[in-house]
Amino acid sequence: MAKAFSVLSWNVEHFGKTAKNSSSPNKPIKPILEFVKAQNADVIAIYEVVGRLVFSELKKHVPGYSWHITEGPQTQEILVGVKKSISCFFTQKVTFKSGSPALRPGALLTLEIDGEDYPLLFLHLKSASDPKGFGLRDDMTDRAIKLRKALDKQNLANGGSGRANFVFLGDLNTMGMNLTYSPKDVTADEEIARLKKRMGTSSVSMEVLEKSVEQTWWPGSGSSYPIGNLDHVVAASHLQFKQFSGKPVDVRGWTDKTTDTQRDDWTDKFSDHALLYFEVQKV
Repeated sequence: MAKAFSVLSWNVEHFGKTAKNSSSPNKPIKPILEFVKAQNADVIAIYEVVGRLVFSELKKHVPGYSWHITEGPQTQEILVGVKKSISCFFTQKVTFKSGSPALRPGALLTLEIDGEDYPLLFLHLKSASDPKGFGLRDDMTDRAIKLRKALDKQNLANGGSGRANFVFLGDLNTMGMNLTYSPKDVTADEEIARLKKRMGTSSVSMEVLEKSVEQTWWPGSGSSYPIGNLDHVVAASHLQFKQFSGKPVDVRGWTDKTTDTQRDDWTDKFSDHALLYFEVQKV
């Protein structure tokens, strides 16, 4: 089966920050962009973009792409790049802010490949393990499901099968919920299991794709926090993907290192999140 397109999805911690706008040391942009360029993805999504210097550096180090970015009162944006040879349409979905001005909107990119539309929704969900954070993630996931159903109807109205080639992905921050000394706490694994169950219903018909490495977030060897499974790709069940060691999503970055020291060094240079890469096959 032939490749339709490839996607790189990566939360680059405070990408583009400078010493003036952050209390922590800034990471040089060039090595990060060189790592991005080396993946040669057709679509690039970077989360937590905060710096004004990013665009000029992108043009210099990752040429050949059209770039789009979310905007608003939030302090972190979603940046999306598409190879110029691919026809696409980009729109900001403010409904995914769930009524909170500080939250990131969704970034909806629709690619046209050989007459087929492939809608990709990039999300950076609320990061918090309190009930409010858990509830906001739940609400935003529900909005992704509603968008899937709306896209299915649109596909059918346009003479298609009624199955949109829909994928939503990003830093979904599946970290569970802590109610403090309560038996009703939700672990991170339980939140992910709940997500998989919701996606797998016949009315939704989507799958949380397996990754070559399930844990994608490295807090540092000296941290009291456990490594986390925060970044995901959720796709319509009928879509097919290239396999990487038997998994449709390849995780790259600190996960390739074998010692804690090497992982710390990598995250200090790049990001505490690993990069996700996958290839969608033509329908």
